[in-house]
Amino acid sequence: AELRKASKRLSCHKRYKIQKKIREHHRKVRKEAKKRGHKKPKKDPGIPGAAPFKEELLREAEQRKQRLEELKQKQKLDRQKEHEKKRKLDAKTNAASVKEKAEGKVGVLKTKKLLNKNSKKSFCGELMKVLEASDVVLEVLDARDPMGCRCPQLEQAVTCSGDNKKLLLVLNKIDLVPKDNVEKWLNYLKKEFPTVAFKSATMMKDKTMEQVIKRRARVDFSESCQYFGSKCLLKLLQDYGKTQDKTIQVGVVGFPNVGKSSIINSLKGKRACNVSLASGVTKSMQTVHLDKQTKMLDSPSIIADPSNSALALALRGIIDPEGPDSADVLEGVNAIISHCSKQQVMMHYNIPDFRDPEEFLSLLAQKRGILKKGGLPDIENMAKLVLCDWTGARIKYYSQPPEFQKPPPYLTEQKIAEMQEGFNLNNLEQENSNTVQALKHPSPASSIAFQSAGMTNGIIEENKVIEKGSEWENMETSEEVKEEEFTETGDDDDDDDEDDHVKEVNEGSALVSLTRDFLFSGNERPRSLSFSLDKPADEEDAYDFNTDYV
Repeated sequence: AELRKASKRLSCHKRYKIQKKIREHHRKVRKEAKKRGHKKPKKDPGIPGAAPFKEELLREAEQRKQRLEELKQKQKLDRQKEHEKKRKLDAKTNAASVKEKAEGKVGVLKTKKLLNKNSKKSFCGELMKVLEASDVVLEVLDARDPMGCRCPQLEQAVTCSGDNKKLLLVLNKIDLVPKDNVEKWLNYLKKEFPTVAFKSATMMKDKTMEQVIKRRARVDFSESCQYFGSKCLLKLLQDYGKTQDKTIQVGVVGFPNVGKSSIINSLKGKRACNVSLASGVTKSMQTVHLDKQTKMLDSPSIIADPSNSALALALRGIIDPEGPDSADVLEGVNAIISHCSKQQVMMHYNIPDFRDPEEFLSLLAQKRGILKKGGLPDIENMAKLVLCDWTGARIKYYSQPPEFQKPPPYLTEQKIAEMQEGFNLNNLEQENSNTVQALKHPSPASSIAFQSAGMTNGIIEENKVIEKGSEWENMETSEEVKEEEFTETGDDDDDDDEDDHVKEVNEGSALVSLTRDFLFSGNERPRSLSFSLDKPADEEDAYDFNTDYV
């Protein structure tokens, strides 16, 4: 039974006491106003009777008043005309769209629409422009999961282009990984492509940055503004440019949040490209001149193929933490936690032992005070925060390189030799070791051991991209066709309607059970769902005598 709202009725004694206090307060206010000498606003006396040209002044004032009223009336009529025009125009467009739909011209109009700048097809088009225009392609990898940041489709497109393009790997964010792990990855990756160790600056000093430093004098921005490995990479590109006797164009590509724009800013020494924690800031190709011989081309992020594992989709930024679909976020966090060392996760977040990712999120939400009404842990919002931490640069985790070196099928020994040709690899190895030695690395005990899911498949061709909008449009058209068929066939018998109803109920229960399994993968049933949808009503309403109520 629902609780009734508390009554607002008061006892007479309390009500009279309140009224007495109000009267005393009003009396006090009047007394103070009397002491101050409260003055009434003076009334405008108008033009004195003895003033010269009184009639002319009154006439002018009347004319001015009339002009203002006429102007207001005119503006009102103009607004009404604009509204009428807009209404007629909307009616025409609606009539035209209805007519075109009837004639079957909707599909033709959809193809003629210009691509939106935020669409995946637009990103793929801009990425292909960068690959075609580049002489050297820098594939940026996150040092915490280098293998997961590699895109086989991109590497194959560059190595098999036949235009003498070079591919370099840039191992970024090496300050978030233990020193031994960085050295292992450098030794592994250099056998396939020339690899540069790098630590980019997340914040570059400019006018706005100087103002922020002045405002927040106590905050230390020194680590955010430092960058390492830029001299090594710049020298490598300049030496290669000298061998080509032309101005080389260097394309910077990679998955979201690996630090592509930050690397260009570090090479330039100032803020040349916009940088943000959110993915998708760079929407088109941007050209940055480093010197007379070198041009940098910033590109949009590679779009991960939806057929990848949940772990790859979560870490490569295809799942939006701010999006409405919390099921994808929960699945992504579930995949991340299940691929980590449980003891290190418990130490990092300072929480007790947990059985599954759902319990982990519940404990963390209670610890951080992220609760819903009634003090229940807000698991959805907690999952979004955890995913943001892992896709950003907050969590220090690392993955081990594969035990056996097995190059991809498109990377033959001849291709590896072609990619390494024109670069001083001995000098590069020495510079990498200097960069690794100069940085302060976290210890393995303070980092989280992570099991990588391998290379992430990406989409780089426009014709392979499937937009969400087109999927919805296809669903809508199919629904319209179904409705038309239903109206043509007419009403069926009552028995058929009953069968359809039973079928719909069965499909609905199956869909609910599938959704429950999708959200809470594991052997145990979720504890938050205290009822079973498969039970009949008699079993559900039956009293459980083993349950104790306090």
